[in-house]
Amino acid sequence: MCGIVGIVGTDEVAPLLVESVTRLECRDYDSCGLAVYNETGIEVRKDVGVFEDVARRWDMMSVQGQLGIAHTRRATHGSISQENAHPHLSCDRNFAAVHNGIISNYGDLKTELQKRGNHFFFSHTDTEVIAHLMEEAYQGCSVDEAFVKVLRRLEGTFAVVMISSGEPKKIFCASQKSPLILGINFDDGE
Repeated sequence: MCGIVGIVGTDEVAPLLVESVTRLECRDYDSCGLAVYNETGIEVRKDVGVFEDVARRWDMMSVQGQLGIAHTRRATHGSISQENAHPHLSCDRNFAAVHNGIISNYGDLKTELQKRGNHFFFSHTDTEVIAHLMEEAYQGCSVDEAFVKVLRRLEGTFAVVMISSGEPKKIFCASQKSPLILGINFDDGE
């Protein structure tokens, strides 16, 4: 089981992401991280350990931006390592993804992407394939359309949360036979 939080705000989201995931975390989680979009792109900070310690070690509270996702996990694919901690980025760094569950066909998808020669994988997780698929699917269409294309290719039981530099005010979420709860707060009727 993993904990995932995503926030689109009008203030800096990193402190809220750190606080929220710290509250979700159980003792057996082994790695964590966050991805925040700002004017320089998507910034990812992640490592092995409990969220509170990793946040302090990597100064996560200082990451600037009003859109972000955070994740804490207990490893199911890949060993416990910084490389396997979530979020995962696409090669072009325009997509960051986290997920809970199992992408059962990730091996085939990863092999297909590697054969094309333009995708480099840094982890041994099934989640990283999502970010690379998004990079490919995004050619010539909207982020929304690319996300739907990618979801149609994924098999398994999962909840996916993703951000993109192409949509700096949106978080993309989907679930297939796995729980996903969205909390939405509209201030001042916006």
